[in-house]
Amino acid sequence: MEILIFAIVVLALFFDYTNGFHDAANVVSTVIATGVLAPLSAIVMGAVLNFIGATQISGVAQTIATGLVQADDASQIVVLAALAGAIIWNLATWYFGLPSSSSYALIGGLLGAFWMHKGAESILWKGVIGKVLIPMVASPMIGFFLGLAVMKGLYFYLRHRPAAHNHAIFRHLQIGSACFVALAHGLNDAQKSMGIITLGLFAGGYVASTQIPLWVILSCAVMMGLGTASGGFRIIRTMAFSITKIEPVQGFAAEASASCVILTASFLGMPVSSTQMIAGSITGVGTAKGRKAVTWGVPRKMVLTWILTLPGAALLGAAAYWAFG
Repeated sequence: MEILIFAIVVLALFFDYTNGFHDAANVVSTVIATGVLAPLSAIVMGAVLNFIGATQISGVAQTIATGLVQADDASQIVVLAALAGAIIWNLATWYFGLPSSSSYALIGGLLGAFWMHKGAESILWKGVIGKVLIPMVASPMIGFFLGLAVMKGLYFYLRHRPAAHNHAIFRHLQIGSACFVALAHGLNDAQKSMGIITLGLFAGGYVASTQIPLWVILSCAVMMGLGTASGGFRIIRTMAFSITKIEPVQGFAAEASASCVILTASFLGMPVSSTQMIAGSITGVGTAKGRKAVTWGVPRKMVLTWILTLPGAALLGAAAYWAFG
């Protein structure tokens, strides 16, 4: 038992670390693309604010622990298999530079492992549909249209103002909006590892309820910060330079739009993908210039990766459960 819970904690913290460097692109891609911050400065900023955001509890951790599967049906092997499936998916997509969702990788791994363990009846389908599937489809679309609307509004506001003056103002504003993205990312993404560790502790009888222990909060926050600090330059290149050309005003619009949606989802207990949100917002901001301003092959590739993430990670989680069992 002790070995299993130790393995769960270690794997969950490693997942949190991979989430940090895998999703570092979400936090820093636009601020690097515009040249407002050097890559190292941007990553350090993202790491610190990811840590701060991760220490603030939202409803996301409870959704992972109790809102998607029957917590009473959980076993430590199931939790271990879910983590293994998510980590394998994260590493594979990071290796190929694909900005997939760590959030949906963990959820997919959890659903696949539970399905193998107790069948479909152990999955809370109302929670999966309401907290995962609907936000998975809606959140990047909201990010796209919000980014488009904000950018159109800024173009209208700035049309008679000096370009050099605007550029200088938005270089400062973009640092602030990048900070909000980093906080939002920590608030949403680090909660998932907290929820999965707590589920493992509950399954092993180490805690009496699914309330998140303080040491779990702090350790996940530290690992998220360290992961972000290690960077994720393969995916940063995709997010920062491959979708559309970004200047400070576009970067500000994309970051402001994405952080608003991520923060709202966090307080509603929805584990959304910050990768999807930033990519959707960047695409919307680029579209405000005109359709030709966006390299549409990159968003299409991302959409395909996102569609495959939930079932792909679920299959890996199921396979890991079969292997461990």
